Amino acid sequence: MSTVAGLKSESLPDIFKGSTRWIQLVLGVVCMMAIASPQYTWTLFTKPLMASIGAKLPEIQITFSILIVIQTFFSPLQGYFVDRFGPRFLISIGTLLSGLSWVMASYIHTLTGLYLTYGLVGGVGTGIVYIGIISQMVKWFPDRRGFAVGMVAAGYGFGAFLTTFPVSYGIAHYGYQSTLFVYGLIFALVGVVAAQGLKQPTTQKAAHLGAESVSLRGVAANVMLKTPLFWLMFIMMTMLSTSGLMVISQTAAIARDFGVANVLVFGMAALPLALSVDRITNGLTRPFFGWVSDRIGRENTMFIAFLMEGLAMLAWLQFRADPLLFVLLTGVVFFGWGEIFSLFPSTLTDSFGEKHASSNYGLLYMAQGVGSILGGPVAAQLHEATQSWLPVFAVVITLDIVAALLALFVLKPLRRKVRYC
Repeated sequence: MSTVAGLKSESLPDIFKGSTRWIQLVLGVVCMMAIASPQYTWTLFTKPLMASIGAKLPEIQITFSILIVIQTFFSPLQGYFVDRFGPRFLISIGTLLSGLSWVMASYIHTLTGLYLTYGLVGGVGTGIVYIGIISQMVKWFPDRRGFAVGMVAAGYGFGAFLTTFPVSYGIAHYGYQSTLFVYGLIFALVGVVAAQGLKQPTTQKAAHLGAESVSLRGVAANVMLKTPLFWLMFIMMTMLSTSGLMVISQTAAIARDFGVANVLVFGMAALPLALSVDRITNGLTRPFFGWVSDRIGRENTMFIAFLMEGLAMLAWLQFRADPLLFVLLTGVVFFGWGEIFSLFPSTLTDSFGEKHASSNYGLLYMAQGVGSILGGPVAAQLHEATQSWLPVFAVVITLDIVAALLALFVLKPLRRKVRYC
């Protein structure tokens, strides 16, 4: 048997061959699907919550920001605990909290209660699961990092596709409270069961090598935070998160203001149809562009995807009164956005190594929290102040295009110039 010292770097992926890592990938996808709906079906709850609580849209949207801020700002600590106590225990807790946040939210009638249940509890739960599963995949798949991260991130994007129409139907026929209660229980049960099969990849390494693999090299967070490369990626991810989360949190309001929400497209109302199409494209883009980035490079892929999103949003705004194009172009927007959750963690681990992948990505993932504030209540306030979505779209389109240019002309040469591990 080869020793660690004599093991060539290109042979490292061989130690992960077999069914074990693919089982981990499937379980990771299921766990991600179980926590997807709190973020991606949120827009369906805004109108009934406004009526029930008697609050304005910007006040309601603070809930969404709390969900994402807690999910992301606590992710470095959550990543540390996943590494410390193992994925099975922590991700079981995370999926349970995520589901229970809906159950608890079904009983509240105040803004504060909504913030604490749907926002705070949901953010803690989804954050544990998200950062834990992503960090598992970058370790289990060193040879197919972009694809593997894209697959589990697709579970997060695609999971809500399975629930968008049922949740919409439940709200319309049984009320939002019953819908929150029933689906919250289902999500918790599915997630906890799937989490029982998760394990650390180091277990398999030890079985094959009897020692730590050289693939676990990497720099710690205190070193990473001092590098221009990390902060460039943080700024870029913030820009893209702002753009995408603006659309996610405001789609229903945008559709109503554009006059297409209830117009029939292929026999279905345009809004829930658009949300379902969005979930498909938001899911497919993650493994697709992750796979592409494994072949043509992370930065080249970023340029293509980010520019696609900006141009699609420009076309979406141009043809906003056409219900069919509203549905199709929102799908293209998400196809150009969702891949950030495969490209950024893969790029970060490529640059700073696997050893501290959980806590390192937790720090980068905080950019999503900043984007949720800018894309949620701040975007809603800008719309309320101007009584138009045009300024909001102008800002996020600019962010997309600038981020695309940064990827190709700043990030790419910087990564070529400096190696940290």
